[in-house]
Amino acid sequence: MSKEKSHKRVVVKVGTSTLIHPSGALNFHSMEMLSRALADVKGMGHEVILVSSGAIGIGTGKLHLPERPSQLRMKQAVAAVGQCEMMHLYDKFFGEYGQAVAQILLTRDDVDDPQRAENLRNTFEALLELSTIPVVNENDSVSFAEIETGKGKVFGDNDTLSAVVAVLCQADLLVLLSDIDGLYDCDPHINERAELIPVVYQIDEAIRSLAGGTGTCWGTGGMGTKLDAAAICLENGVDMVITNGSALEGLYQALQGEPVGTLFTNQAH
Repeated sequence: MSKEKSHKRVVVKVGTSTLIHPSGALNFHSMEMLSRALADVKGMGHEVILVSSGAIGIGTGKLHLPERPSQLRMKQAVAAVGQCEMMHLYDKFFGEYGQAVAQILLTRDDVDDPQRAENLRNTFEALLELSTIPVVNENDSVSFAEIETGKGKVFGDNDTLSAVVAVLCQADLLVLLSDIDGLYDCDPHINERAELIPVVYQIDEAIRSLAGGTGTCWGTGGMGTKLDAAAICLENGVDMVITNGSALEGLYQALQGEPVGTLFTNQAH
């Protein structure tokens, strides 16, 4: 069996920074390239689940707001607009490559309650059997867990949510498409001599100390939330890769078991 086939079911998480230009405008090119790549991966025989951030960022652009809202009620309203636009575009772009998509919006209760979690797992299985690509996001319009910091923060820019989905669906691999190549031994934005760490086998204090602050102004996550996701994956035997979303060949490399970005695994490769 090839390395590629060993990763039959893959969860791919894309962050707001990949879908939104620094100006706040929607990055149509990036969104179309992602849709094409995932449709292609699906055509290769893999089962694909996409966890996509971006509802607030897309909604901010759709409504021509000068900046991301600060009030919770406005964030949730903008998320409702952005989620609609985001799914419209995913449906359009995936449809160009003959691929059907489905929307799943989650709250904390959906994954914490055993019965609801089981129902959710069955829904994912049915959607995959129907050859669709489920597109998952936190239900920002009713949940403040992601979009508000501090108390009650659960998923954290969908990094942790993507790990929860990967475990729930018994995925073989989680790929986090980010605006950085992977985990470095120091901040590459500050130190040009920073070196990429190719493989991490456990999330200890030394690894956590390498995490910087939050990401871009349009997203909310940072390396810390990605390490939280990695910890969940390692505890449940799911491999995870962080790679740069601007170079989608990294997704193919990850599926083929080739070195790319930073691999988090508890297995010898």
